[in-house]
Amino acid sequence: MSPSRLQFISFLGILTSSHAPAAEEKEPRSSVAAVVIHANQVVYDLKAPKVAVVETAEPLTESVRFRIAGDKGKVFEAPLASGTKCEDWFPGRNFYRMDFSGLAEAGKFHLEIEDKGKTWSSTDFEIGEQALPKLAIPAITGFYKHQRADSKEELEADRQLLLHGSDKRVDLRGGWCDASGDVSKYFSHLAYTRYMCPQQTPLVVWSMVNTLETAGPLLEKMGAKAALQDEALYGAEYLLRSLSDEGYFYMTVFSYFKKDPSERRVVGLLADSKTTDDYQCAFRDGGGMGIAALARISKWKKDAGYLEAAERAFAHLQVNNLKYADDHKENIIDDHCALLAATELWIATEKPEYRDAARDRAAKLIKRQSPEGYFIADGGKRPYWHASDAGLPVLALARYLDKEAESVAREPALAAIRAFLDYQLRVTAKATNPFGYARQSFLFRGEVKDGFFIPHENESGWWWQGENARLGSLAAAAIVGGRLVYPDKAAPYGVKAELGRFAADQVAWILGGNPYDVCFMYEHGKTNVPYMKSMFGHGSGRGGISNGITGKNADGSGIDFHFHANGNEWRWTEQWIPHSAWFLQAVTAMSSSN
Repeated sequence: MSPSRLQFISFLGILTSSHAPAAEEKEPRSSVAAVVIHANQVVYDLKAPKVAVVETAEPLTESVRFRIAGDKGKVFEAPLASGTKCEDWFPGRNFYRMDFSGLAEAGKFHLEIEDKGKTWSSTDFEIGEQALPKLAIPAITGFYKHQRADSKEELEADRQLLLHGSDKRVDLRGGWCDASGDVSKYFSHLAYTRYMCPQQTPLVVWSMVNTLETAGPLLEKMGAKAALQDEALYGAEYLLRSLSDEGYFYMTVFSYFKKDPSERRVVGLLADSKTTDDYQCAFRDGGGMGIAALARISKWKKDAGYLEAAERAFAHLQVNNLKYADDHKENIIDDHCALLAATELWIATEKPEYRDAARDRAAKLIKRQSPEGYFIADGGKRPYWHASDAGLPVLALARYLDKEAESVAREPALAAIRAFLDYQLRVTAKATNPFGYARQSFLFRGEVKDGFFIPHENESGWWWQGENARLGSLAAAAIVGGRLVYPDKAAPYGVKAELGRFAADQVAWILGGNPYDVCFMYEHGKTNVPYMKSMFGHGSGRGGISNGITGKNADGSGIDFHFHANGNEWRWTEQWIPHSAWFLQAVTAMSSSN
């Protein structure tokens, strides 16, 4: 993640997995065929929107149609959409969308295109009833079990961790390694950036509890409930252990990318892996999400101390949040994370103090919305763009509306959700976009711009990577928020068609329906990223999701993806736990009843 991390990953080396095809040694798009079909390589749900993209060197004949074939031959045929160009990405190439949402037959299939006497085929994929959650939820659960920081070395070291700049030791055993190349553990690793703080370990716990509560009957039917519940409780125990006697959460257990586990410390983190004693989490640094996760899971085990811990942490941050915030000012991330914390405490306790706090935070968040529909991060003109949690403001408002019954409070929240979803569809459609990739607005050198990928030049000074977590968060927001403001029980996912297609496009991109034909869910689909080795027996895990595709230039324009990049390949190929957490939320939203 930082220069020292790049050196560490270079030292470890990027190894090809024994499970991966030999073709992975090639850089993606190192040689592109005259016709390529880009499709979800894993599963399409039977009743969901289903789209793929064909890319060509020369325009196809206008009369060309695509077909879908299985073991029994052709089962579906339809015309292509009009061809488009993506000059900023791949100059001279032609792209056509293929919509086969009307196919409602289960089985294994592939797409075919025939033109001028030649036929081209896609990789095989499955279509089935609830096929996506049946595959993804167990896979993601297994990935998190793989990520447990439970090796002998980690458990011994983390039992008595030194606080940075102190001789005090604390017991922070448990939790999950943050990434396939990083065995550190984070509530948030970019606190100093103010507006880019990602939610990490606490987000995972909250996402798991959300899935268990939202999709419980399906999990029971799949036989997947017990394993996910065990993983959520494992994560909650780490959150509980991470709460200090003073009432704040310890932010980071940092490995310094050293092989000696005794070098691990509790730290605050700056750029270039510089560490400090600012290890207290503000609401935006994982504190709010930690409270929300503990409060929500407390309903399962009322005698486990989760609720008492959540209440104590919330009371502490209500007084001390400005002190812990890097610039001593609250911003949008404080608002939506504190909103989620207050909402979960309100749901768990029915106490009016949490109702009032939730209403206050919802009002503050709503006031941050611009006339265009996107949110403002800083009280000025910086849009809230985020590589991981872009959909979280909508999901926090939606969770608040699960409890809020007063129309005077509900209407502004619903209006804010509607305005954001309208904006998201509008900005995504403003550019040529055959894959339906979610676009965004951001501030670059003082000017608000729209683009596909986050700018490399940003407040962190170094951090930009693939944004698969962002795609999952926006897919979840489109469905969960869409059911509140644009419900359509007859349409896929119970939302209006445009939102359903938007959500499905993001999932398809992650599962291989992208211009590099890489399925980012490891050991699923036809082509994955290479294996990444890590310390203490960790490394790439089956079912984990890699960072993904990025922009190429300082302003995020262009497109880029590499398997091998002299230590920088982590930006594209490294698995990161927020990707799987947000994908889990997207799949959960898609699988729940209309």
